[in-house]
Amino acid sequence: MAVAVLLRQRALSSPHAASSCRNVVYTSGLFSNSDLHSMVNSTNLRFWRTYHNSAKFDLTDLTHPHIWYPKAREKKRNVFLHVGPTNSGKTYSALKRLEASSSGVYCGPLRLLAREIAQRLNKVNVPCNLITGQERDEIEGAKHSSVTVEMADVTTDYQCAVIDEIQMVGCKSRGYSFTRALLGLCSDELHVCGDPAAVPLIQRILEATGDVVTVQYYERLSPLVPLKSPLGSFSNIKAGDCLVTFSRRGIYTLKKRIEREGKHLCSVVYGSLPPETRTKQATMFNDDTSDLDVLVASDAIGMGLNLNISRIIFSTMMKFDGFCNRELTVAEIKQIAGRAGRYGSKFPVGEVTCVDAEDLPLLHSSLKSASPIIERAGLFPTFDLLSLYSRLHGTDFFHPVLERFLEKAKLSPDYFIADCEDMLKVAAIVDDFPLGLYDKYLFCISPVDIRDDISVQGLVQFAENYARKGIVRLKEIFTPGTLQVPKTDNQLKELESVHKVLELYVWLSFRMDDSFPDREVAASQKSICSMLIEEYLERSGWRPQGRRKFLRGPQPQKLLQEYDESQLRKYFQEVNPGPK
Repeated sequence: MAVAVLLRQRALSSPHAASSCRNVVYTSGLFSNSDLHSMVNSTNLRFWRTYHNSAKFDLTDLTHPHIWYPKAREKKRNVFLHVGPTNSGKTYSALKRLEASSSGVYCGPLRLLAREIAQRLNKVNVPCNLITGQERDEIEGAKHSSVTVEMADVTTDYQCAVIDEIQMVGCKSRGYSFTRALLGLCSDELHVCGDPAAVPLIQRILEATGDVVTVQYYERLSPLVPLKSPLGSFSNIKAGDCLVTFSRRGIYTLKKRIEREGKHLCSVVYGSLPPETRTKQATMFNDDTSDLDVLVASDAIGMGLNLNISRIIFSTMMKFDGFCNRELTVAEIKQIAGRAGRYGSKFPVGEVTCVDAEDLPLLHSSLKSASPIIERAGLFPTFDLLSLYSRLHGTDFFHPVLERFLEKAKLSPDYFIADCEDMLKVAAIVDDFPLGLYDKYLFCISPVDIRDDISVQGLVQFAENYARKGIVRLKEIFTPGTLQVPKTDNQLKELESVHKVLELYVWLSFRMDDSFPDREVAASQKSICSMLIEEYLERSGWRPQGRRKFLRGPQPQKLLQEYDESQLRKYFQEVNPGPK
């Protein structure tokens, strides 16, 4: 079933684009279009209620977000909280209920997880769609969907719904999506899986909804043993080990150091790798016939990948979080460490240690501690509210509208406003172009990496061309055929950035299909990026003489052209940040 709803696009203020209205597929990362219609109804109810009380309606009053979802409020939902540590079977139990239901939806934090669950359901003859921000795989007759949590449809009736990793409701940047799913999913049964630290908050939030809440606690299915000794020498690395660090440079430094010992080859997994590449790297690590028997990874392994890890080894207990270098939290340590010794794998007992002895006390104390209770859930205003607020202030500039709204927002003690720093930066960029508020909103919620220069350059090109002509042809910005295998880590990083830009185009094409018509071209070039990155990783691995290469499964195409370091600068034309 399609999550998207076709709208008539709001007229653009650009003279090129305003001449004709086009259909827009709108399923934002914050709220689906169906939310806007429901918000109108519930906002009107609140308006009259407030009007009679105070003769004034406050658009910034977000103290009762559960009323934003009237369809869910019509039901008395049975909510089951499945909570416990990593590898305890809590999600398995919820998925068994989903499999047995006549209709349902799985909402996960990552595309990898959504894809895995869709494959699982289809394999057991439960037709299931896959719907994420960048992909749609719709199965004829399917009454189940597996989606990333941002894509959850809060207008469709389900017999069963599952929300995975509910502790992310407290995430500064994405928590609002989990709150929306928790309050808005219209299902007879709602199964919520995650850390016990979220239980008190969820119980408080759902008091206002009238739902019936049942909590089921789970214990870990296989032992997790914190070792008393550090790794010591890197010669002590063994097959099945996973070394964890928190920077891209650190990952490749560890990979080279381990491979220099001459005993092991490493797979790598980290956040900026394309999801397809992460999956293939994990597959090779898991495969007994592969030479890649050690994994070097970031906290990207914390969820979304099934990994046959014997021992987790923290190379550091410090992480740069975008603002400062800090110690890992108890929750982060437990989430990562818990990946060792997956139930049913060839390593029935998981072990965890550190490279340095000085890090062991923090590791041991964290594993003995309960995760801190999550006090508040993320929240973000709907576009409808922001649009009304912009009219009230007589401006179509999105940056001041969002900034003022957030400053004035009123919340109950159980909620916080999502971190909008990146969104405000994008708003400052797109406000320079003659676009309507709705279009600016779409660009602001798009998956652009604002800290990546190439990604930002792609965004500016897309917004500029859309404002000038109402249509963005990929070939006018990106030169197909120029992608080649990188030779250095820096060139690899640039190729990962190009992949992000192509993903951004695909994301926009699902929401403005007439204006971004080259989705297939972008998707194919995105696949080539992944293939070239895999080729780089294949070439960069040290291989002792006589050892067999990993050959099972589809192999990356061998592209042997010389790589020109200046090539990437040709992918995107020079950008004039102002409108033409």
